[in-house]
Amino acid sequence: MKVLLDTHILLWALSNDRRLPERAKRLIEDAENDIFYSIASLWEIEIKHLAHPDAMSVSSKEILKRDEGVPPHKDPFDRMLICQALAENMMFVTHDALIPGYNVPGILSV
Repeated sequence: MKVLLDTHILLWALSNDRRLPERAKRLIEDAENDIFYSIASLWEIEIKHLAHPDAMSVSSKEILKRDEGVPPHKDPFDRMLICQALAENMMFVTHDALIPGYNVPGILSV
């Protein structure tokens, strides 16, 4: 399955954060799944890092350095993640309680 990670899921996975839900961790670690993140997530991280480096200690450059060959997608804007997942037949994994409110297929709230 192709899985597109929401920004906070990406950050939690890279930092081994305890907030990463077990269900998301299993999806990410499952070798049968192809894991992706959006370039929009890098933009979000960088904007928040520049505005509040104390609250967002990692920069987009650091995320790219940690990247182990995971291909970023090239769609802008945070809300585009859902459209991107739909267009590319991906499961969109999020922990954001508002995202399921879009009521579209392919969203997995963990």
